Amino acid sequence: PPSLRVPPFPQAMKPPGAQGSQSTYTDLLSVIEEMGKEIRPTYAGSKSAMERLKRGIIHARALVRECLAETERNART
Repeated sequence: PPSLRVPPFPQAMKPPGAQGSQSTYTDLLSVIEEMGKEIRPTYAGSKSAMERLKRGIIHARALVRECLAETERNART
């Protein structure tokens, strides 16, 4: 049967800064929320959950950098 599973971080497909800083911050919140769902399975030993969590951490770090850069740009104006 075909898999009905949703990809873990669909917002990763958007180009960075697609709708400005609010979108970046919203993306960061949703990535963090998705990461939270992987914690328990990771502790239970799920390798796939661990990989999704790692990807989420990498993605979240990039989004944090984008948010910080946007904040610094806004502080200068």
